[in-house]
Amino acid sequence: MTETTPHQAMDETATGPAADIASLINLIGGGVTVQTLHAVAALRIPDHLAAGARTAAEVADREGSDERATYRLMRAAASLGVLSHEGAGRFGLTGRGRLLRTDEPGSLRSLLLVQAGHAHWKSLGLLPEAVRQGTSQTHDALGADIFDYLARPENADEARLFAAAMGELSEAVTQGAVAAVGTDGVTSVLDVGGADGHFVLALLAAAPGLRGGVLDLPHAVDGAAREAGRRGLTDRFSAVAGDFFTEVPAADLYLLKTVLHDWDDERCLTILGNCRSATRPGGRALVVETVVGEIGKPDFATMSDMAMLAVTGGVERDLSEFDALFTASGWRRGRTYPVGGGYSGLELEAV
Repeated sequence: MTETTPHQAMDETATGPAADIASLINLIGGGVTVQTLHAVAALRIPDHLAAGARTAAEVADREGSDERATYRLMRAAASLGVLSHEGAGRFGLTGRGRLLRTDEPGSLRSLLLVQAGHAHWKSLGLLPEAVRQGTSQTHDALGADIFDYLARPENADEARLFAAAMGELSEAVTQGAVAAVGTDGVTSVLDVGGADGHFVLALLAAAPGLRGGVLDLPHAVDGAAREAGRRGLTDRFSAVAGDFFTEVPAADLYLLKTVLHDWDDERCLTILGNCRSATRPGGRALVVETVVGEIGKPDFATMSDMAMLAVTGGVERDLSEFDALFTASGWRRGRTYPVGGGYSGLELEAV
């Protein structure tokens, strides 16, 4: 039998069948890549390297981990461009690695820990059955749908991590969305399903004349109230515990950031319809979502769509699919623009 070395198998300069093999091996290894990054973040390796390069032995001593295994993990992380090898067994942080620190502006650590953590990972493992059934299998994986699972007291730590991850994701898109959306004629803003309220609080900070709030489930809104206090915006902010499938408070402008992709069409129509019923004609909404592009082109939205199918039962949509929802629920889409991080802002007007 002729052996193929790893370098031969992964040769990116190869053509024909060899190139296909190398490319597919890279794709198959994607799960190991995510879990390698998961281990780097969970063991706080970027935090241990924040002050400068260290050896695996020094990191293992600080973290209380096995020295040899820590070295192997750091070596793998260096091959991914998350760590740099400085020579003499010492590793440092790259720009990517800094984004996995706990205290780094723009950190994506919590988002990684959620995506590679128990609830999401176990649900993603049932993706084949989700495709067969046409719906999420999270109830089989976790004993409840993802939001009921996070609302359980015994899963409070995961719920806090999920809220932090959504906050990190907000940081990636909020700046662009706040800069783009107009607030002329707007006095009240409601962040629907806004978790810790990063989006609406950033808008309040940018527009001192606005009042705003967050509508979310009871276990989520306490974090929004704390965040408003931390930013000194309590006097213009309200945290409303409620269910957007039942009722939405009145507002001039609704923010729906990465909310609709969590739900099927019927429930999206309920959310959008409740917002439309609560606002006046000419009232507005800003939907922030990924938008599926041309079929066959590399597209983050299609990969996210698989995660939605497996974990939440939701859907990533193209513009025609969004427009069908908007029209059926009493909204008309106006300006549409990129806001960063692969997300788009879809401005709506109540008709």
